[in-house]
Amino acid sequence: MSLQQTIEDTVRGLGLELVETERSAGGLLRVTIDLPWQPGTQEQAVTVEDCERVTRQLQYVLEVEGVDYKRLEVSSPGIDRPLRHELDFERFQGEEVDITLKAPIGAAVAAGAAGPEGAKMSANRKKFRGTLQRAEPSGWQIVWSDEVAAKPGQRVSARRAPPPMHVMAFTLDELQGARLAPVVDFKGRRRSAPDDQEKVSGKG
Repeated sequence: MSLQQTIEDTVRGLGLELVETERSAGGLLRVTIDLPWQPGTQEQAVTVEDCERVTRQLQYVLEVEGVDYKRLEVSSPGIDRPLRHELDFERFQGEEVDITLKAPIGAAVAAGAAGPEGAKMSANRKKFRGTLQRAEPSGWQIVWSDEVAAKPGQRVSARRAPPPMHVMAFTLDELQGARLAPVVDFKGRRRSAPDDQEKVSGKG
């Protein structure tokens, strides 16, 4: 059994969801966890106690499996949480996301997958940031504008024409990766800022 599968089975056995694993230089094994989510349920946050439970269980399992690591770090997702599964995309509809396509948009346009706005984009472009929306009947899309944010103190004319909106449809199979955009909203955004992240470390 792979290390990824071992960690995922352990986390799931504790009633939690594995979001991401990462092995860094110096023997650091970083594990990101979250609470399972289902449509219609209230958002809940991972607690320090959750991280401690996972840390203790993983330390035991990794020792039994003979996994070589120096330090284990278990934490809740940050503001740039990866989106990996269909349920992740359902959960974060309406949020700003960063996506990276497997192929440049030019190839997608040639295959008829980018939609009517595709021809206005650079043919080599693969990375996009926009608001995540459901695209009927079963796909996804992001929506964004090319408006440049006004500088502090800069006056913006009320008569200025709004910038054109872009819409790009995609399927999960076309994605190399997707994450929540690391944008901090101090007015009460649903995501937590880095300082609110729960984290527990332990030695191997």
